[in-house]
Amino acid sequence: MSDTTTELQTELMAVAYRLADAARPIALRHFRKAATSVDNKHASGFDPVTVADLEIEQAFRKILTEARPDDAVLGEEFENTAGTSGLTWIVDPIDGTRGFICGMPTWGVLVAVADASGPILGIIDQPFTGERFVGGFGSAVMHHRGASRSLDTRNCGALANAVLFSTFPEVGTEAERRAFEAVSSNVKLTRYGTDCYAYAMVASGQVDLVIEAGLNAYDVAAPIAVIEQAGGIVTSWDGGSALRGGQIIAAGNADIHAAAIEVLQKTLAGTGA
Repeated sequence: MSDTTTELQTELMAVAYRLADAARPIALRHFRKAATSVDNKHASGFDPVTVADLEIEQAFRKILTEARPDDAVLGEEFENTAGTSGLTWIVDPIDGTRGFICGMPTWGVLVAVADASGPILGIIDQPFTGERFVGGFGSAVMHHRGASRSLDTRNCGALANAVLFSTFPEVGTEAERRAFEAVSSNVKLTRYGTDCYAYAMVASGQVDLVIEAGLNAYDVAAPIAVIEQAGGIVTSWDGGSALRGGQIIAAGNADIHAAAIEVLQKTLAGTGA
């Protein structure tokens, strides 16, 4: 590894931590506060956005304009910004806004930086619990209240032993929901509602699978980096790239990943999807 590469990695890590640090006080200022305003982004359904979402992404963009002006920025709440460096910051100020407005500590702040190959560094930060899950440049680590430990996914052996998570029971389309339910019927335990925190638990070796549909790039970039550096795998339901979102499966290891994909694809084929 060249000195130039090492210097760039050090700089990117420092900027990523600076973004996560900036988000924490903003998020906590609004979390579990009755006065926090909530708007709905879509008239046809409920897709909430809070002042915390907006303030955090504004803070992100200000920092990146100062620290990495040549990098592109892709975020949930504002227009994408083009860059010339070949690097893109992919950010979600509050992933799990529904949980956030309900006072549940299952949301998180997502920060990632990607090159042409995909995310090279990701952070899943939970300001309320003080947990920060980081993956990049050959390392995966969790920081919590001054202590740190390495992140390692687990091998549960067979699909029948797996713990499966998804944000919503009503996963995607009817065909996608049936495919998810087929996997769910084959695992030991299925739980719902944790948004990005479930991906952090895959990296931590607490959970074996996360299966979701209808995601965006900013929902998955940071989890991809953290889980892959911890020894797991994140792809689309057909085993392809997950970089653009869509149908996402995250697994602790290749065997459980393959077993779940086999069930998903078999069920989708049976429904004609």
